[in-house]
Formats: sequence, C-alpha cells, structure tokens
Amino acid sequence: MAKGSIKAVALRSLLGGFALGTLGLLAVSQGGAQAIAGHNSDAPVSYAADRIELQDKAQRVVLSGNVDIRQGDLHMTADRTTVAYTNNGSIKIQRIDATGGVLVTRGNESARGEVAVYDFNQRIITLAGGVGLKRDADTLNGGRLVIDLKSGLSSVSGSGAPGASGSGGRVSGTFQVPKRGS
Repeated sequence: MAKGSIKAVALRSLLGGFALGTLGLLAVSQGGAQAIAGHNSDAPVSYAADRIELQDKAQRVVLSGNVDIRQGDLHMTADRTTVAYTNNGSIKIQRIDATGGVLVTRGNESARGEVAVYDFNQRIITLAGGVGLKRDADTLNGGRLVIDLKSGLSSVSGSGAPGASGSGGRVSGTFQVPKRGS
C-alpha cells in the first residue's frame, strides 16, 4: 500500500472513530473555551511553506515543509497540509488536513497532535495522535482533541487512532491550584 494511501486510511479511520463517538470525553472548562469561541473562522487565511503545489483540477493546494498557516489570531504549523477548496467564481476553503507535528495556537492556548483536520463548514478542529492541550500551566493529554469553534467547547478523549495515545487510552493532565495566603 502506498504511503499516501496509508495516511488516507488513517485519516478516514480517525474521522470514522470520531463519527461513532469517543469514550471518556472530558470537557475543558468554559473559561478557556470562551477564548476559542471568539475565533472568526471567516477571516482570511494566509500561508507559507517550503513548497506549494496547486492541484487546480482536484481543487486543492498541497503545502509541504515548515508549513505555517494563520487565520486571524489562530496559528497552525505542520510538516504537510492539504487545503481543499471550491471555486465557484471565488475560492472558498472547505478544510485543511495537516500531518506531522501539528501545533495549533491561539493566545495562551496550544494544542498539538500528529494529524489535524480543520473543517471550515462545521467550524471544528480535530487533532489526533499523542494529543496535548496546554493553557498557561494547565495540561491535558490524550488520543483525540475536538475544538468546536462555534460553541467554544473543547473535549479530549483517551481513544484516538490505534496506538495514538501514550496514556493507555486515558486522559491525563495537570491543573494548577492558585496559591492561598498563609
């Protein structure tokens, strides 16, 4: 099986697993979610990479090598991304598929994983494979992270792509407790 086919199967498996639901969802506090909910997913998208290949008939752009994508104050980096779009007189991004050391940041929050899908129509970002979510000193680790940009709700599950979670299928993390006066 070709390398690209394996990634496609893994990505379909990831999305299929998400569609069937995940076990052990843990909702991230609403305080942090408010910052995520304020993201304007209609803002222009800018990008840079070592190599860009336009596949106009397939209506996609493949970016590879030090990929840097920005939309407003949302920033994504990865080894490789595929941007799918429609072109009905004007170009409209449908989704971004990212692989290889994906990092998504906004303000004091960051999320990392091996693969990510940013669905512009649903306004959802899904990361899988050794996922970590960090806000200031608070951390969550698991197999899959789903960020809903409409509601601001983020959820982490221990299950992800097979073998993706280093935490044995469980969610783990650390929440800092404010220091109290003596």
